[in-house]
Amino acid sequence: MDSFTAQLRGVDWDLVSSYGGLLSLATFSIYAGSYGSLPSPKPSGSEKDEEDDEVDDGEHMTLGDAYLFPIIGSFALVGLYLIVKYFGKEWINWFLGWYFSLAGVGSVWKSSISLLRYTLGEPVWKRFEKFTVIAKKGHAPIFSLSLRSPSLFLLPISVIPSGLYHFWTSTTRGGVGRSALVTDILGLSFSHNALALLKLDSFKTGCILLSGLFVYDIWWVFGTEVMVQVATKLDLPIKILWPKSLLFSSVRGFTMLGLGDIVIPGIFVALALRYDYARYAHKVESEQDRGSKTEQAVPKPYFYAALGAYVAGLMTTMLVMHVFHAAQPALLYLSPACILSFAIMAVARGEFADAWAWNDLPEEEGENAQKQKGDGKPLKKKEGLVVDSVAPGEGVRARGSSEGKKAGMIHLSIIYA
Repeated sequence: MDSFTAQLRGVDWDLVSSYGGLLSLATFSIYAGSYGSLPSPKPSGSEKDEEDDEVDDGEHMTLGDAYLFPIIGSFALVGLYLIVKYFGKEWINWFLGWYFSLAGVGSVWKSSISLLRYTLGEPVWKRFEKFTVIAKKGHAPIFSLSLRSPSLFLLPISVIPSGLYHFWTSTTRGGVGRSALVTDILGLSFSHNALALLKLDSFKTGCILLSGLFVYDIWWVFGTEVMVQVATKLDLPIKILWPKSLLFSSVRGFTMLGLGDIVIPGIFVALALRYDYARYAHKVESEQDRGSKTEQAVPKPYFYAALGAYVAGLMTTMLVMHVFHAAQPALLYLSPACILSFAIMAVARGEFADAWAWNDLPEEEGENAQKQKGDGKPLKKKEGLVVDSVAPGEGVRARGSSEGKKAGMIHLSIIYA
């Protein structure tokens, strides 16, 4: 007992709490972003007339994109390395600092809208006044932007994190450095929106992407100094931080996790969740055809397996980093963990062939992709998923000239010649 007590006393609980906090932030970000990636229910009939907000369902990454991603990433990384090495880090930090500060306003705004909309629920959200800004060239509509009144209130608040990050630096804070809290707010908003908008089209694409970035991380971290130099020279809100202190003191510094180690495996976890919902929708459709009832809860075996694998992979990364006292490329552990979670679950359930062949493209895109390949009938994605999840924010859309004013809406037209 005395030996065990001595071992407990020898544990660095400040560091353990820091690892736990970082792990919690990353896991929460992936969990929320995965639900944000679910397709929005498409209203029909009278519901469509009452609520015509269009949600941005994001872009799908295809197999070709997955092959190119590590190559493009390598060129970008080498480009940044050469700029930092031969021109210095000051001006590139200044330029990218402004870029991410401006992008952060939109990112925090969209994330805030999603959080508030989810918290209030759709029935309450739809009762708020709706404003629509329509831009025209002559009489031809170009686009419209629809916003509920809370969204307008959140816009000026969303400027605060970017303003603090950009102007409240180590110079103005007496050499302390930028606020970790502000960095985390911006980083989590970036990761949430990336997970909600960037979607893999299939498990095949996801496995290729993770495998390619597995090699990418090993080469650029262990094979050269490029990754380490760029990561240490650039000071940008593309990371999350947690203080090495139970009392949140910054004296000992912070543990850090790059957003790439959240977003890349995170989009694979989000794909697993969408597959679980697609399987459930297919099951509901089949049982309705037979006149039987289906349970309400959606089983999520692939999602929980992938999310659990992410947690295990990140814990392994932290353990190895702690034992060897050296920074580790997280994808070295996260990529195999996520791929194996899918493969083991699919094989154990006898669904590997179906899961590997499934695609998450909208029906029209899936048909076009299959026709180009000459594979015959496409694998169609089941629609009609009604999901109560982290709701996306308002979107921008094209409008036809025949669209009239809706009752209870205030239209602000911006017309230019």
